[in-house]
Amino acid sequence: MNQFFRKKISKLDLIVLRIVCIYLAFGLIWIFGTDSALFSLISSYEEFSILNTYKGVAFIFITALLLYSLVRRTLKQQQSIEQSLQASEERWKFALEGSGDGVWDWDLPSDHVYRSARWSQIYGYAENEIAPTAAAGRQLVHPDDLAILISDVQNYFSGNSDVYISEFRLRCKDGSWKWTLARGMTVSRSADGKPLRMIGTHSDITNRKTSEAQVTHLAHYDQLTGLPNRVLFLDRFKQDIKKAQRTGQIVTLMFLDLDKFKEVNDSLGHDIGDMLLKDVARRLESCVRESDTVARMGGDEFTIILNDINSQVNIERIAQDILNQLTTPFHLGDEVIHVSTSIGISNYPKDGAEVELLLKNADQAMYVAKEQGRNRYQYFTPMMQEEALKRMRLISDLWGALNDNQFRVYYQPIVELATGAIFKAEALIRWQHPTRGLVSPNDFIPVAEDTGLIVDIGDWLFNEVASQMAKWKQHYPNLQISVNKSPVQFRSVHDNCSNWIERLEQLGLSGENFIVEITEGLLLDARDSVVSQLNAFREAGMKIAIDDFGTGYSSLAYLRKFDIDFVKIDRSFTSNIIPNSSDMVLCEAIIEMSHKLGMKVIAEGVETDQQRDLLRNADCDFGQGYLYSKPVTVDQFEQLLNATQSNFTLN
Repeated sequence: MNQFFRKKISKLDLIVLRIVCIYLAFGLIWIFGTDSALFSLISSYEEFSILNTYKGVAFIFITALLLYSLVRRTLKQQQSIEQSLQASEERWKFALEGSGDGVWDWDLPSDHVYRSARWSQIYGYAENEIAPTAAAGRQLVHPDDLAILISDVQNYFSGNSDVYISEFRLRCKDGSWKWTLARGMTVSRSADGKPLRMIGTHSDITNRKTSEAQVTHLAHYDQLTGLPNRVLFLDRFKQDIKKAQRTGQIVTLMFLDLDKFKEVNDSLGHDIGDMLLKDVARRLESCVRESDTVARMGGDEFTIILNDINSQVNIERIAQDILNQLTTPFHLGDEVIHVSTSIGISNYPKDGAEVELLLKNADQAMYVAKEQGRNRYQYFTPMMQEEALKRMRLISDLWGALNDNQFRVYYQPIVELATGAIFKAEALIRWQHPTRGLVSPNDFIPVAEDTGLIVDIGDWLFNEVASQMAKWKQHYPNLQISVNKSPVQFRSVHDNCSNWIERLEQLGLSGENFIVEITEGLLLDARDSVVSQLNAFREAGMKIAIDDFGTGYSSLAYLRKFDIDFVKIDRSFTSNIIPNSSDMVLCEAIIEMSHKLGMKVIAEGVETDQQRDLLRNADCDFGQGYLYSKPVTVDQFEQLLNATQSNFTLN
C-alpha cells in the first residue's frame, strides 16, 4: 500500500497532506481538549460562551501562526531545492558548453528539445530559429546519415550501449554541412524503464573528419594523378572478382606501360613528365565507364579493371581507343609530346582466379606487346608463362655465369674508311652457356640490366679488356678499344668509374687507349653523379663515344655540352642507304654537323661495298660492320691486326 501511494501521490501532494493532517489533529485536540477543560472549570453558560469565543479567536491566531510557520518552512525548503537544481544545472551547462559543445535536452514524451545558445552558434542559427522538437532536428541531418542516426538512438534505447554516440552531418544555416559528434545519456525513465528525458552534446568534428578523409585519400589515391593507387586497386580488384564469382561475369584486367616515357621525362624535365602523367590519366578515364577502375601502379604504369564486358570485341575496342587516345599529341605548355603505350590483357577466370596471378599474367602480356614493337595490346597466353619461366631460369643461370667463368670477350674491328686500317675495336661480351651454347647479348643484357647484374658484368668486361690491352701495348701501342657502359652502371651506387681508372693505373695503361661508349639517353640524365663520372673518364684520358646515335631524344647540343669525341651512327640509318635516299641525307647531315663540332664519326652496320663507298664519299671517318669482320676472338682479332697493321697514330 505504501508503495502504491509513493507511485500515485507526488512529493508535493505528500507535503500538502502532511500540513492538512497536522492542522486537523491540532484542531480536533484544541476543540475537544479545551471544551472539556472549560466545562470542568466554569459552570455558567454565559461565561463559557464568552470564553469559547475567545478560544475561537485564539484558535484562529494559533492555527494561522502554525500554518505560516509550516508553509514558510516548506517554501524555504522548496526554494532551496530549486536554487540547488538551478546551480546544478548551471554547473552542468558550464561543464558541457565549456568545451565549446552545444547542449541539448530532450523530453521524449513531448518530443520537446532544449538547445543551448552555443548549439545555435555552432550551426549559425539564431536562438529559437529551429523548432524545439527532435523532429525539426532530424530534418537538418544529411539524408545519407539519417538512417545511421536513428539506428544509433534505437541501439542505445535497447540497451546495446551504455552511452549514446553517433556521427552524422548536420546542415548549417548557410547550407554547408558540419560533421557532428552527438553524445548523450538518459537521465529519467518511467516506472517500466522507458526513457523519459535525455541530455547530451553536439560537437563539431568537421576538422577531424576532413583530416581523416585526407589521410584516407593519401593512403588510397595517387597524389599526382588523383587515380586509385596500388592499395585501392588491389582492394577493388578483389571485390570485383568476388562479385564475378557470384554472377559468373568476366573481369578484364589491362596493364599499361607508357613507351619510352623515361626519355621524354629526362629530356624535358620532371615537371613536364608529371603534367604528361596527369593528362594520360584523364585520357584513360575518358576511355572507360564510371563503374570501371583506372589506377596508377607507380611510375608510368597504369591498370584498368573492366567489369561485365563479356564481348572480346568490346574489350578490343576499348584497348584500341586507349592506343588512339595516347598517340594523339599532348600539348603541354610550349611542348608537343608524342608517346604511346603497350597494353597487356588478362581475363578472370580464364587466365587465373587470384589477383596476383592475373596481375602477373597481364604484366607478362604487356612486355610481349613491347617486344613486338610497342603501341599495341596483347592478350595473355600460356606460352607467355613458359617464356616467363625461361626468363627466370635465365636470371638464375646469369647469377652463376660470372663465378663459373662463362663469359667471353669478342672484338669487332673499327676501320678507317679512307685507308682500310684497323684503328680501333669494340669489345663485345658473349655468354658461353654450358648447355645452351653461345647466348646472344640481346637475350641476356636486358635481363642483366633489369637485375642489376650488368654492373658486375660490366666491371668484369673492362678488367678483361684492360688485361688484354696490357699484353697488346708492346705490339699495338696505339690501338683503342671501346667498352660499352650501361646507364644502369652509371647510376649504380658502386663507384665503378674509380675502379676502372684504378685498374688502368695498376696495369700502367694510358686512358687514351680506351673509349667509353654511352647511350643517348644517358646524356639526358644530367644528374651530378653521371656528369662527374664522364668528367673523371675524360681527365684520365679516356674518350667518350655516343652509341646508336639518332635513335634517342638527344641532340647535337648535348654532344657539345658533354664534350663528346665520337658519334656512332646507328645501323638503322646505314643499312638502307642508297644515293639520294633520306637515310643517306640524314647520315650526311650527322657527319657534317659532327665534324663542325670537332667530333669523329663511326658508321655502324657497314655490310656492303656501296655502303662503304657512300659513307667514305660523305667524309665519314670510320666504319664498323660485317663487311670488315664480325665480332671475333682475341686470336682472330690479332690476325686481322697483323694483316692490316701500319704505323698510325691515335685518332
